[in-house]
Amino acid sequence: MQRIGEISGKYVAALLGPMQTAANAVDDQEQKLRESLLIFTCALMNFAVMLWLAIYWLMGSHFSTNVPLTYQLISISSLIYYLKFRNFATFRFIQLGLFLFAPFIMQWSIGSSSTSSGVMLWALLAPLAAVGVAGWRESIPWFIAYIVLISMSGFFDYFVSVGDQGGIPSKTVGVFFALNFAAMSSILYFIVRYFVLETEKIKIQLRDKHLLLIEEQNKSELLLLNVMPSHVARRLKDKQKLIADGHDDVAVMFANLTNFTQIASHLRPEQIVDLLNSVFSGFDKLTEKYGLEKIKTMGDAYMAASGLTREPKGYVSNIADMAMEMREFVATHSGISSDKLALHIGIATGPVVAGVVGAKRFIYDLWGDTVNIASRLTDAATEGKILVDEVTYGRLRQHFLFEPPVTISVKGQGEVLAYSIISKYA
Repeated sequence: MQRIGEISGKYVAALLGPMQTAANAVDDQEQKLRESLLIFTCALMNFAVMLWLAIYWLMGSHFSTNVPLTYQLISISSLIYYLKFRNFATFRFIQLGLFLFAPFIMQWSIGSSSTSSGVMLWALLAPLAAVGVAGWRESIPWFIAYIVLISMSGFFDYFVSVGDQGGIPSKTVGVFFALNFAAMSSILYFIVRYFVLETEKIKIQLRDKHLLLIEEQNKSELLLLNVMPSHVARRLKDKQKLIADGHDDVAVMFANLTNFTQIASHLRPEQIVDLLNSVFSGFDKLTEKYGLEKIKTMGDAYMAASGLTREPKGYVSNIADMAMEMREFVATHSGISSDKLALHIGIATGPVVAGVVGAKRFIYDLWGDTVNIASRLTDAATEGKILVDEVTYGRLRQHFLFEPPVTISVKGQGEVLAYSIISKYA
């Protein structure tokens, strides 16, 4: 039971493997998006700091450059640190801290919110960026800190400001009010736009991986269906640990190729495999035609059964019809008949046990006296003959013409009667 459980477990793992791989790939892409988004924002902010300093100086406002230069030094240093050590958490914390505190420190160094032209608006970038690069839960403390600093700034403006503009001309204040709002709005727009575009790319890649997963899952299911009957494959997919069934009435057939050993001794390996593939592929089509189940191939032998899935009463007749068509296929098919191959076939009907065995390269197989009798009938059949046991004969005698019975010896069964099919009644 444990070994059968391993079979179903390995099959489920084969199906879930591509899914887990796709999920991991998406997580990696999401992390890369967050990293690239923060680097992009860092670059925009450093460019904005230099541009703002240049505009202030061009408009004649000269004040200490310690704050903006310190901001750039810390920002660039943290970026270098990240590129070297790939410590994104530290890089993210430093950058968000700079986004949050640098605008307020800049405002307080200039004066009030009015004289600084509302430069504190830039601090809004911290909680907004945190949403994209850290997640909405992690962004909450940054937003609370932003609100606290806004409140502190308002307190200072109300109780500390003396009403002047700190020596900055009103024209400059007005220009920078417009610049601050326009620039901050633009940066937020470009960051959101960048995030959305990259997210769309991830969605497309996820869709492609999902389609690939479906394709791989279909291949896995097709492979399993090629290994065993569909009703057994479904049970394995449903994680049933033990696949074992008793069937009261099943027709079992063995078909062996005659002269194959002699013919194979004169062929190259690829020719041998090609010959067997031609024969057994033709047999596979016949099993589908007559609604039988292919059980397995063993060297130059082919095993099939009818009645495993509770087909109508004609399943014994179907296996006899297939045996006759198999014999005709080998005798007349181009490329096979020229090799002078032929068949000898044995069919027996009765109870069998069916199940899945093995931990590696597992197979669906049949056991019981019925299987043994069918195998012995095949051995006893001469070239081109189809031998059936007495039970099968009783089911077919009204529809098929038989030769008189012969007696054969079966291990564990003693002597049994065997009947050779001549043809089917018109």
